[in-house]
Amino acid sequence: MTSASHHPAAGPARRTVMAAAGAAGLAAALTACGSGDDSSGTVDTGSGSGGSAQDGAGTALARTADIPEGGGKIFKDQGVVVTQPSAGTYKAFSSKCTHQGCAVGSVANGVIVCPCHNSEFSVTDGSVKKGPATQPLPAAKITVSGDEIALA
Repeated sequence: MTSASHHPAAGPARRTVMAAAGAAGLAAALTACGSGDDSSGTVDTGSGSGGSAQDGAGTALARTADIPEGGGKIFKDQGVVVTQPSAGTYKAFSSKCTHQGCAVGSVANGVIVCPCHNSEFSVTDGSVKKGPATQPLPAAKITVSGDEIALA
């Protein structure tokens, strides 16, 4: 009588295969997140300007008369909000709320308001006036030439 041993063929253990699959999935997820983070901070994309300026620099946004004193105007396609905190002084900030990334919805009475959770930001420097946001709106670069405001 012979006793045949039934040993499985040599190969990677199930745990090894599962760990490798998990590591590959994690690497793919981190790569995807990393590539999105690099571009999310870019404010002057110009993508909504009809493609006339590929990098957004020099894209005309508005006339100075279009921006009310103590208020501002939101440019959704360019991802910026331009304000006039005092007569003749123009500022620009990202229109993406620092709380959860919603687009800000209005500018009036010296504040930029996010409609998602009612965070308020100063039209002067983008600082938080009312939470839940805890970080200021990042500044964006603009130029004012004559009566034209453009992305820098």
